Amino acid sequence: MSNFNHNDSAKLSVTDDEALELHRSGKPGKIEIAPTKPLTTQRDLSLAYSPGVAAPCLAIKADPAKAYEYTAKGNVVAVISNGTAVLGLGNLGALGAKPVMEGKSVLFKRFADIDGIDLEIDSEDVDEFVNCVKLLGPTFGGINLEDIKAPGCFVIEQRLRELMDIPVFHDDQHGTAIIAAAGLLNALDITGRKIEDIKLVINGAGAAAIACLDLLKAMGLPYGNAILCDTKGVIHKGREVGMNQWKSAHAIETSARTLEEAFRGADAVFGLSVKDAFSADMIRSMAKNPIVFAMANPDPEITPEEVAEIRPDAIMATGRSDYPNQINNVLGFPYIFRGALDVRASTINDEMKIAAARALADLAREEVPDEVSLAYRGRHLRYGPDYLIPTPFDPRLITHVPPAVAEAAEKSGVARQPIQNKAAYVNRLRGRLDPTASRMQQIIDRVRADPKRMVFAEGEEESAIRAAIAWHNNGLGTPILIGREESVTSVMDSMGVDIPDALEIHNARLSERNQRYAERLYQRNQRSGMLFRDCLRQVNQDRNIFGACMVAAGDADAMVTGLTRSPITVLNDIQKVIDRRVGERVFGLTIMIARDRTVLISDSMVHELPSKEELADITAQTAAFARRLGLAPRCALLSFSNFGSRQTEKTRRVLDAVTELDRRAEISGLDFEYDGEMTASVALDGDLLARYPFCRLSGPANVLIMPALHTANVSSQLLSQLGGGTVIGPLLVGLSKPVQILPMNASVSDILNLAALAADSAVTPMMAGTNDDVNDGIATAAE
Repeated sequence: MSNFNHNDSAKLSVTDDEALELHRSGKPGKIEIAPTKPLTTQRDLSLAYSPGVAAPCLAIKADPAKAYEYTAKGNVVAVISNGTAVLGLGNLGALGAKPVMEGKSVLFKRFADIDGIDLEIDSEDVDEFVNCVKLLGPTFGGINLEDIKAPGCFVIEQRLRELMDIPVFHDDQHGTAIIAAAGLLNALDITGRKIEDIKLVINGAGAAAIACLDLLKAMGLPYGNAILCDTKGVIHKGREVGMNQWKSAHAIETSARTLEEAFRGADAVFGLSVKDAFSADMIRSMAKNPIVFAMANPDPEITPEEVAEIRPDAIMATGRSDYPNQINNVLGFPYIFRGALDVRASTINDEMKIAAARALADLAREEVPDEVSLAYRGRHLRYGPDYLIPTPFDPRLITHVPPAVAEAAEKSGVARQPIQNKAAYVNRLRGRLDPTASRMQQIIDRVRADPKRMVFAEGEEESAIRAAIAWHNNGLGTPILIGREESVTSVMDSMGVDIPDALEIHNARLSERNQRYAERLYQRNQRSGMLFRDCLRQVNQDRNIFGACMVAAGDADAMVTGLTRSPITVLNDIQKVIDRRVGERVFGLTIMIARDRTVLISDSMVHELPSKEELADITAQTAAFARRLGLAPRCALLSFSNFGSRQTEKTRRVLDAVTELDRRAEISGLDFEYDGEMTASVALDGDLLARYPFCRLSGPANVLIMPALHTANVSSQLLSQLGGGTVIGPLLVGLSKPVQILPMNASVSDILNLAALAADSAVTPMMAGTNDDVNDGIATAAE
């Protein structure tokens, strides 16, 4: 099982220093409280607090159900632990568990738009813990229990479910059970079995194992067909050593006494124990087409490679992200709570858990969208032995699992507010999450599946070095630092880090490639006033020139630079070496990821005052980029007027660009929405947009085409500095080779994001957004 556990995968590793830096940078921790109502004026404060707040208080007193209408209760889940079983780290105490609980809260928000509030209770006494949570109950819409050791976790959950009228869910138990059950359903389907007929062995008798057995028996697994084992062997009738009431509930009549004996003839085995608990002989002794779920973390009971060598007919799942069929709890708990909260369920019962498992299993059988498959280059995601359950970043999870859970709550009688319009509900779910965040992860996953040689041109800068190490540690490829080796090693010594074996350091002045690169540069620039000695000097002395030559010559796949020089200076250097892509403009594109939407802003780097043709080209290329991120492009060409409300030379240029797009649409068609000229407020506000019923945008714009470089640059930098979202870029679009220019204040995360985008385009370049047949002609990027 997995919940993004510590040391989850050798291919997705981070250093302790990186993790500590993330947690202490900016505002310490990972969460904050943000108001959802305006609090600017005295009137705002009077409505939100005294005296206005008295009205909802009295309404709730008269009808407690009004709390869901007048407060955030219906979208708040408490993430509660006492820290007695934190990940695989043991008993860290309440305060030691806080980073994990904050992380869990972030996952609730990231995957299901639920506000998770972490609570760490400093008590290992079951009565104290239960009483504390019970008394806090009115605050929350649900309770997620986390990292509480067995057997106390069983007692705590059972008593809280009896005492409280909101969902109480111990994810370590039921999350694992639900995902594993979904995988088992599909493994049985693929091998032609039914759950009623199989023999199942579960090794490990902790919280997750007991929950797996309980759920599978509720789904039809006969009582006598499951053998539960612990460190003392088979849990059988009459055994007295190491028993408790939860183990006794699953004791059966059997002659098997050891794990080896239990394995003989088994159709399926679940491992929820420790590394190397399963031997080769055990796997050999299983039935035809055995199903092996080795879910111990960070290392499984037996590896897929070992199983494949012993039993090539086996179907395998683990808790690790670097193997197919990861049993990852994040596939479950966000969406289960989403469905439960949306119908104001009083509990999460077996019917709801089964519905979640079946929804996950059914989703895996559907055709996988291209954008999900692309994230796993080298693997064709199609229902089968290597694809039993959806991947954690599948954007369809939000629209498949919560409706199934909500419907099960209604049918089982625990829903207090049934869904009235199922189609509208699915649309609301779809609108809760912006797809771009998951697309960014898919881009990173694509690069990890096809690692790249990445040049970090400013290789003596500490942030570049940290990013290069992270590039290597995350399995994204080979990092190449441009700099003097003694300077790089000195910086790394001061950082207290070792040089990874795969990291390359290239000193431009001493490189054996200089002559070849200089000749290439001279061929390109000899008629631009450059002598060969000028080219040789630039290759020797300019890291951007040298790094760009590496990429152009195929000695590296992509490059990031810009930490020490202005963007336009860097761009001029790069364009001495690398051409624009045929039929495209070179421009800057900024991605703004806000809480509930993503907006692309162009051109934020190159064209000072773009012509109508340039604006049209930039619009088309940005729309193509938006599609790559999974957005349906709605492009607004911006100005300071709305549809002719002010007639000036500047507004006419934008209107002429719209006319140019109309011309192209008539000739060859365009696959995106566009309109203008309009102000930013109209473009982004659906209510204002509705005042212009003739507007061709079907909803608020997600692509903003700026009328001039200064407006794009100022607005994107304001967004970056003022906060309220994540800003990526500006991205350099239109070059024939993948190079990205970093902001001078780029963080390590910024560098990695832009490097990933550059590496990804090295394999799947952007589709050209322009068409030579319909353009009047495209100037070179330098022009």
